[in-house]
Amino acid sequence: MHFGVSTSSTPRCLPPFEETKGKKRVMNDLSNAAVREQQSSYSCKPIPSLALYILVTLFFIGLSVSIFILVVVHNAAFLLSFLFLSALVASFLAWNAVNWRHHNKAAFGFFLNSFPDSDLRLARQGQLVKITGVASCGSHSLETSYERVARCIYASTLLYEYGQFGLKPVNVNRSCFQWNLAYCERFSTDFYITDQKSGVRAVVKAGSGCEVMPLIIESELVNTTKQCRTLSPHLSNWLRDKNLSAEARLLRLEEGYVQEGSTVSIIGMLHKSNDILMIVQPPEIISTGCLWRRLLLPVDVDGLILGIPDTKPTLDLNSIQHPEQ
Repeated sequence: MHFGVSTSSTPRCLPPFEETKGKKRVMNDLSNAAVREQQSSYSCKPIPSLALYILVTLFFIGLSVSIFILVVVHNAAFLLSFLFLSALVASFLAWNAVNWRHHNKAAFGFFLNSFPDSDLRLARQGQLVKITGVASCGSHSLETSYERVARCIYASTLLYEYGQFGLKPVNVNRSCFQWNLAYCERFSTDFYITDQKSGVRAVVKAGSGCEVMPLIIESELVNTTKQCRTLSPHLSNWLRDKNLSAEARLLRLEEGYVQEGSTVSIIGMLHKSNDILMIVQPPEIISTGCLWRRLLLPVDVDGLILGIPDTKPTLDLNSIQHPEQ
């Protein structure tokens, strides 16, 4: 599905792609997840609301007791200690909230980088594995929406619009004086990955019906300013193709993709079927655990985790043998 902004309070849902007769859909539409991610970025997750209520209640109780001791005993040591401890707790919670609102959810990125690489030759059936290697397209590939980059296994295009009075009717779901997600296309598809440790190749089932957590940073391609709001012909045509308004306004367009030949890391469950190795979505939710080195609380992940490793080993893509299409 695609999402485009309308004048209503919620994003407009465009019709899904039609399936070709006799063929199954192979693209995995992650646009819904992207919209939910944008909406949840204004929450305090991963801090539970109940915990916040309890902490606020304890703060006022502690503050009252501290002030009472200060008035009766005339000793400010307890009050100062309480304020110092409260500042530490507030800083810890603010740090987690800020990292959650970060574009790629920092906890997921730290979890991906800290998870040890697995060896496909030694991994067992049903084991949670992390495979790092060169990605290659299967029988189907993706193309980015704006730049038209071909042979991709993952593609994402995000259009943001700066909300201000006079552009669109103000409503509860679209805030003024900040960037709002106006349109989203995000897809993934099945692909191959060659394990850099063993040279063994596996199929990553990231196609239709699979949940994927992409940790891919989109690059900013277009950013109109207050001084120059004129849209380029290419951008105007692209907006019209997506049934969006091409009027001059503050826009920011970002696009991210993983092209064939890129080195990626994937976390999922290993499944073996007739000597074919597949990385599939884990049946249970994965928890990142407490990342104490980064002072981050645990966050749950439902689905495959796809990201770019810190270091990119070289591997000759020409040496990878593709199955007959």
